[in-house]
Amino acid sequence: MRRISSLFMMFLMMAGAISSALAEGGDGELAKSIFFAGVAIGAGIAIGAAAGGGAAGLGNAVRGVLEGMARNPNMGGKLLTTMFIGMALIETFVLYGLLIAIIFIFTGIFDAKAGY
Repeated sequence: MRRISSLFMMFLMMAGAISSALAEGGDGELAKSIFFAGVAIGAGIAIGAAAGGGAAGLGNAVRGVLEGMARNPNMGGKLLTTMFIGMALIETFVLYGLLIAIIFIFTGIFDAKAGY
């Protein structure tokens, strides 16, 4: 619990730094650099969470199929087919996370031209 509260306090301090940088009267280069750094960090966290969740799901799927094949070897073919379909569906969520990260970083959605 203490680790979560310290992370929350760190995010609050970062938000204060960002808000003070955005409140500057200058050209806002510091604000833009902080903003784009936040976008890059957020994209990295998004793909990391997606990959971690996908790996956990795929591990559980393989474990379940191996247990099922150990209990009833005659069902091995049907279990493998179902497992591969499930693995493809799980992997799509990881690819969606990668797609969102790529959109955030490379498409210019957060450029000054796009309304920053």
